This record gives sequence, structure tokens and C-alpha cells, in this order.
Amino acid sequence: MLFAQDLLVYLSFALFALVAWVLLKSRIGLIIQAVGENPNAASAMGLPVLRVRTLAVMFGGAMASLAGGYMSLAYTPMWAENMTAGRGWIALALVVFASWRVSRVLLGAYLFGLASILHLVAQGIGLAIPGNLLAMLPYVATILVLVILSRDAIRTRLYAPVSLGQPWQPGH
Repeated sequence: MLFAQDLLVYLSFALFALVAWVLLKSRIGLIIQAVGENPNAASAMGLPVLRVRTLAVMFGGAMASLAGGYMSLAYTPMWAENMTAGRGWIALALVVFASWRVSRVLLGAYLFGLASILHLVAQGIGLAIPGNLLAMLPYVATILVLVILSRDAIRTRLYAPVSLGQPWQPGH
């Protein structure tokens, strides 16, 4: 099980460690956090806010395309319409679950991955639960996690970047 994976699986662990180090321990990570929290203050310090945001979005798009390529070339070696089956939505829920903390992303990924594979395990051991009911388990788990987090968000801050989703214009 440990050594029978595709190269991209091992690369993903290295990439996770690298991204975590960059975001938490490097000057680049500090710049990304500054731009995400307060782009006006970052701009006043002379940081290229639009360039940082553009590069961050491009990196996210590259990682999403790498995941899509892995899915169609290695995970299920074929391509079919709607083959992701809503997994992108689960990935967004993973970011919210992790509360924008790098240290919780891996835990959440394994939690949602476990929810995704449980229907196959349950069928394999012979549980008398319909397969379709078990196949929707990752989506139910995602909704439950988001409901619990939204309830907790009323009492605590989820650490989302303050300027998340807000456009920024130079000089404003």
C-alpha cells in the first residue's frame, strides 16, 4: 500500500510540505498573507498586490489542473463528462474546514478521503446498505462540516483572509 502509488501521490506530499513551508516560514508567504489580509497596507509598503494575487490564483489553477490531470490519467485512466462528480466543491469545503490553516489541510483531506472510500469498504465487507446511499457520504460529510463550522463561526473567527473575494484597485 505504501509503495504501490503513482509518482504524483508522493509528489503531492512533497508539494504539501513545500507549500506549507513557503506559506508559514518564508518571506513570500508573509507577503501572500499581507496581501490577503490588507491589500491597501501591503500596497503602501510597496508590495505588488495585483501581481501577488495573480500569481497566487495562477498557482491555484495549476494545482487544480494537476489534480484534474491525475484524475483522468492515473486515478481513473479515462475521461468522461462530469467525472469529478462535485469533488471540487469538496476541495473548497476542505479549505473552510481547515480554517485557512495549512496544518489542518492534510487532516481534512484524509477525513474527506476516508468518507469518499467508505462506500467501497462497506460493500467489500458485505454491509447491507445500498451503495448509492454510501456513495453520497462524502457530500453529506461536507455539508455537516460546513454547518458545524458556520455555527461555530458565529462565536469564533474562522481565520479567513479579511479581503477574501474583494476586488482591489490601486490607489483606493
